[in-house]
Amino acid sequence: MRTLIEHATIVNEGKAFKGAVVISNDRIEEILQENESPRGHFDNVVDATGCFVLPGVIDDHVHFREPGMTAKADIESESRAAVYGGVTTYFDMPNTVPQTTTLETLNEKFSIAAVKSHVNYSFFFGATNTNATLFDNLDIHRIPGIKLFMGSSTGNMLVDQGEALDKIFSTAPLPIMAHCEDTGIINSNMRHAKAVYGDDPDIKYHPMIRSEEACYRSTKLAVSLAKKHNARLHVAHLTTARELQLFEPWTDTMPKITAEAVIAHLMFSEDDYTRLGTMIKCNPAVKTKADRNALRAALNDGRIAVIGTDHAPHRLSDKQGGCARAASGMPMLQFSLVSMLGLVDDGVLTIERVAELMCHRPAMLFDVRERGFIRKGYKADIVIVRPDRPWTVTEDAIQSKCGWSPMKGHTFNWRVEHTFCNGRHILDGERFDDTYRGEEVVFR
Repeated sequence: MRTLIEHATIVNEGKAFKGAVVISNDRIEEILQENESPRGHFDNVVDATGCFVLPGVIDDHVHFREPGMTAKADIESESRAAVYGGVTTYFDMPNTVPQTTTLETLNEKFSIAAVKSHVNYSFFFGATNTNATLFDNLDIHRIPGIKLFMGSSTGNMLVDQGEALDKIFSTAPLPIMAHCEDTGIINSNMRHAKAVYGDDPDIKYHPMIRSEEACYRSTKLAVSLAKKHNARLHVAHLTTARELQLFEPWTDTMPKITAEAVIAHLMFSEDDYTRLGTMIKCNPAVKTKADRNALRAALNDGRIAVIGTDHAPHRLSDKQGGCARAASGMPMLQFSLVSMLGLVDDGVLTIERVAELMCHRPAMLFDVRERGFIRKGYKADIVIVRPDRPWTVTEDAIQSKCGWSPMKGHTFNWRVEHTFCNGRHILDGERFDDTYRGEEVVFR
């Protein structure tokens, strides 16, 4: 099967240029400049006039809820949402039921994804206070890293013992992706809020309970441990301007300590709690407009290394209540790329920077083999987006199993028109090929 994507504006490795892409089976065969003519026979020709062609998005941070919580989401439904959002690779988090903290549970997830995932996949291994002895048995070519919860989490995944933290940071053979919030500070803030505002404080108090200080203190500890042990650290979902002070910019070379920003904290601020309520409740909390603007600025100065989603669906019934009762997390995968392209329209960043933060750098940070770039010989993971095609998010358009999104009613100016995964044309306008299954990602 040979496919020609012609008359495109190709966005790749800091450049945007007119040209064409030739796909042969699952690989990129050629990248042609505007004045070069494609040769040979093509089974499929896509006219990308007026469109931009980017590498498929690599989302380093999703919660697909399978196994154990499939009433909220599952690998089939959420990987379908990925296709509609131009995401061709995802790395799933370990706080499922059972937790991905043993080799057996890790292998179970791979087995499920092989049968159900529409796009490419891998899974983080979860650290606990007692399982660092398993690190030597991990296949570093199959997984992106080790997920460490240094803040409140489910079950036994909260790692807060000094000896255990030292063991993890000193022995991890892979990048450590850390959720950084100080549980003691959060618990103290919650007790105070309940004493003043009742057993389930209004959602507007969420950023005061999961406060700037809780985030900063935990992130500072993680950074100090990484420096002490010379470990590779990637801090998930940064939320505050203060935390940004702890990171060096990624310029010509990748630093050993990096940070992620996610869509919720780039799109929303505490002003949006009035309008959206618990729909935007997540951990760490959406904070001030000044924090949001600082994160946006850091997309350009290199202190934010990648953009992820922390895609975390819940049933709508789980989102009822306030700070204490409503579940934290939201489904954002389908809308991540178009949200960032909206920020391009707003002058926050360039489309070349979007490709760098959502495609190139996740591949570089986690040593993903032959993905994340439009390069000859690489896997043909490609998304084609069209500007100036306004559409409004309706309930029917939402692909996630939970059926809701804080983006419902929002009008986007950009549209994902085509998604290719390993050369397979899985989204063609409104036509979705639900028969295709993605591949395990290979690292290093």
